[in-house]
Amino acid sequence: MRSEYDFSKSRKNPYAKQLKRQVTIRLDTAAVDYFKKMAAEMGMPYQNLINLFLRDCAIQKRRPLIQWRPEKP
Repeated sequence: MRSEYDFSKSRKNPYAKQLKRQVTIRLDTAAVDYFKKMAAEMGMPYQNLINLFLRDCAIQKRRPLIQWRPEKP
């Protein structure tokens, strides 16, 4: 290994803005199992599949349809 390196001709990583950020998220078991099964069928990690799904939702500006159950008297 060299004692010094010359970075004068280096350039910034053009993909740096596309890097992923690690987050902690709590998902219910049914959701994780669904994506794990689908990912296994597609031959890819389930985290990548969840990321692709969420990115598609963000690009399409989809919003969840939330319907609350009526309260019991």
